[in-house]
Amino acid sequence: MKKEEIVMIHGTDYVQMTLKLLEAIHLDEIIGDKTKRIALKPNLLLDDDASNGAITHPELVEGVLLYLKKHEFSNVKVMEGSWVGSRTSRAVKASGIASVCENYHVPFYDMQKDSSYPCDAAGMPLHLCSELKTTDFLINMPVLKGHCQTLITCALKNAKGVIPDSEKRRFHTMGLHKPIAHLNTVIPHGLILVDNICGDLNFEEGGNPVVMNRIFACLDPVLCDAYVCESIGYSVDDVPYIRIAERLNVGCADTSKAKVTMLNQPMNDQTNSHATGRVRKLEKYTDARDACSACYGSLIYALERLDDQGTTRGKREHVCIGQGWKDTAGEIGVGSCTKNCSRHLLGCPPKALDIIRFLEEYWQ
Repeated sequence: MKKEEIVMIHGTDYVQMTLKLLEAIHLDEIIGDKTKRIALKPNLLLDDDASNGAITHPELVEGVLLYLKKHEFSNVKVMEGSWVGSRTSRAVKASGIASVCENYHVPFYDMQKDSSYPCDAAGMPLHLCSELKTTDFLINMPVLKGHCQTLITCALKNAKGVIPDSEKRRFHTMGLHKPIAHLNTVIPHGLILVDNICGDLNFEEGGNPVVMNRIFACLDPVLCDAYVCESIGYSVDDVPYIRIAERLNVGCADTSKAKVTMLNQPMNDQTNSHATGRVRKLEKYTDARDACSACYGSLIYALERLDDQGTTRGKREHVCIGQGWKDTAGEIGVGSCTKNCSRHLLGCPPKALDIIRFLEEYWQ
């Protein structure tokens, strides 16, 4: 796997999806030495269920542990520190990840209980949790979701889980963006495995999950987060820590250089059963017929951004989406299945940022 690659898989069997994805990218070859000390770092922000859109699904952790066991990597651990105000010990149990660790005889390290050590992060003095010192290869497992302060959170921001609570508080006083970028200069990034199953629409605590039913892997955390921005309707420049990290040589933010490989196509599995609150309000602008969750989720993210800026006000047209439109003509459609609509945007699925630009032009 190369630094510019993003490899994606869709589905609802999350354990098997994880295994297939890791086999496809040959993670064993990426890691190399069987004696390397490997750490899985999920997002366990608070004690909740992953279906609410805030934390990493336990099935992904199980899939990674299964893969590592199959390929005879034995020096493996899981580590995380919840945000200030929550207890990691509660979050890991509520998530189901504690049970996964027990079943696979893998230790879980609570970073809120760990000691710390000082380091120089590209000219910025920081404190890191001590377990990071005994980590050779980090598998960063963030949730792709919105964030109330930084707009998005994924690979780069997920690294905050390996700093002590005192440092997390200090990050907020510093404005988050600059310290997040500097932190990633001292993180031993090995692989980023993104949980893009049902991340929240715009809030890190969850509550309005947007079902996408996909996961993806990449090696470059900067490219990862730049791609995430466009996937949920932002430009890279909307999230300052991405550009700062790029200037610090953490990675590349040029998504035009990204090579996205889909191991399978999104399934026709869009359902309203998970929609809550804000998502349901946005659905009134759609006419979904047999839509896949990846495409429909991109549209929901786009509509949220458009609604925030007032573009949807007074609009009565329903945006057509889904395989049910393949042989039917509508007024305006999103996704390759709607090519018979009078105006349509191709893509399977299109990025939310492209949908925003398309709908802005149409509605204006």
